[in-house]
Amino acid sequence: MSAAPILVIGLGCQRGCPASTLRALLEQTLLAHGIELHQVRALASIDLKRDEPGLLELAEQLGLPLTCFSAEQLAEYEPRLSHRSEIAFERTGCYGIAESAALALADPLGTTPSTLLIPRQKGPQCTLALAVVV
Repeated sequence: MSAAPILVIGLGCQRGCPASTLRALLEQTLLAHGIELHQVRALASIDLKRDEPGLLELAEQLGLPLTCFSAEQLAEYEPRLSHRSEIAFERTGCYGIAESAALALADPLGTTPSTLLIPRQKGPQCTLALAVVV
């Protein structure tokens, strides 16, 4: 029997986005794809958000680590994004926070590059993507 895939969530959000909004998008997305919350191992975002209360509260609620990456680290994943946001690039220096952060967190966990199981999902004030390591 093969090991369960490692699932990680990348999150992007506007300043002041509440944990409840992030959690609603997370739960809706997982439900739509038949994934249970306990299968998610970690959360990731950009270092500009490392002190974002909603993200920190969500990580605490879920009991999951939150890893933040620099814009330079996230920019390396641009060729693998399903969506490129000019607005995100203007504000942060990378074209997609959620997808890039999910890939940046997932890639080192496996022997092959991770893939986006769920590409960028947009909710009010936030975005989410799920990467899988197989």
